[in-house]
This record gives sequence, structure tokens and C-alpha cells, in this order.
Amino acid sequence: MGVFVSEVRPRWSDMDAFGHVNHANTVTLLEEARVDLLFNEAKLRGVIDLAQGVVIAKLAVEYHLPLFATGGKVRIAVSVREIRGAYFILDYLVHNGPKESDPVAVTATTTLAPYDLANGKPRRITDSERDFLAAWHNGGNGGVLRA
Repeated sequence: MGVFVSEVRPRWSDMDAFGHVNHANTVTLLEEARVDLLFNEAKLRGVIDLAQGVVIAKLAVEYHLPLFATGGKVRIAVSVREIRGAYFILDYLVHNGPKESDPVAVTATTTLAPYDLANGKPRRITDSERDFLAAWHNGGNGGVLRA
């Protein structure tokens, strides 16, 4: 598979005084796409452990163009860059519209760690989680997806 695509609709209230989606709300759009992959798609494929607890250990966001709330959806392509024993890295491409041909406004990465909420500590990635994440691996290019 390689790339998971989520369509997310920025809200009018996401825009700042300059008319583009502000940083905090851009990060929320990334979260919505990530939840779509790690909770919704994973559940459809019988993997529920990630929804039980996962935390962001690192976030990096790069802005290439302003992202606008036009009333329509934006395309967020998510892929897995790396899978380790106790963390994994996701790459994001945020297009300024719903099509792959729409310009890329934002690229981002997050490092995530599965977390055991009951015991209050990080945990290892399970075999089923590893298999699920491997299906969205971007081929190991070592960097953010590029349009």
C-alpha cells in the first residue's frame, strides 16, 4: 500500500488574521489524519492496540505554502518512514485541496510511541501493530514524502 490518504476539512475558525490555517490548527489536521489511520483504519484491519494508547514523542512541521480553509477538504497523505521496537515515525504531505495534483502546503513528521496507560509507561510495538504499520511503509526513503 505505502500511502494512506485522509481527507480533512479545515474549519473557517482555523484561519488566523492573515487568512491561512494557523500552526496549532494545522497540527490538529495532522492529528485527524493520524487518528483516521491508527484508530479507524487499524480497527478495520483488526488492530486495536494503537487506539489503547500512543503518544507523540516528536513533531516537526514545514510550511511550503499557506494552507487555506475554503470550505472544501484537503488531502493528507500519511506513510510510515520507520518502525523500531518501541516507536515509529510517520510522514505527512498536506495538499491544498483534495487531489494529489493540488499543491503541497505542508510536510510534517511525527515520532510516536505506543503507551501503556494502565502502567503509565511506553511499551513495545506488538507483532500485529508492526504488520499493520509495515503496510503503510514508504519504502525507507529516510525523509518526508515529496510531491
